[in-house]
Amino acid sequence: MKISSAISSAFSLTRRVSNLRIARSSLIKSAHLLERIGLAAVGASGGLYVGATVLRQKAGLFESGWIVLITMLYGALGYYVGIDLSGKAQRPTSSISEEWNGSEPVEIMSAAGTFGAAIAATLSVSILVLDQNLPNGLIGFVAGCWAVGSSLQVAAGTMARSYEAPIGEQ
Repeated sequence: MKISSAISSAFSLTRRVSNLRIARSSLIKSAHLLERIGLAAVGASGGLYVGATVLRQKAGLFESGWIVLITMLYGALGYYVGIDLSGKAQRPTSSISEEWNGSEPVEIMSAAGTFGAAIAATLSVSILVLDQNLPNGLIGFVAGCWAVGSSLQVAAGTMARSYEAPIGEQ
């Protein structure tokens, strides 16, 4: 008897909870925030690999462990801000008309930044996993790709969020 009453009370509690409605907009905002945090984690992990590759070379300015933290934080910022552009910058355009709406440079910057940062992270992982000793110039190129790619992402994300639609479209 006690088990059956516990089961029936659990089902009635489930029915009451299922009737509780969460506002759709707050659920979507929460999912969007989780997505952005996940993107930041991906950027930070890419920065970890690039920083570890640069640190491994023991070349002058980059002998400190701080380089790893800096590349991780900058990668997290770049991926958090620059990949998931706001809806203002991604307005749909008609395939018939080739009108310039001003959002194309932002999208191109974001795509180029993501590509550059991803290539740098991939090269860094391969350098670390295969235990390669490469010239400092090549390691500098990988670090430069990371810095430029992350900077393009940050710039694109900042531009997209500061973009204001014309008065007729608000």
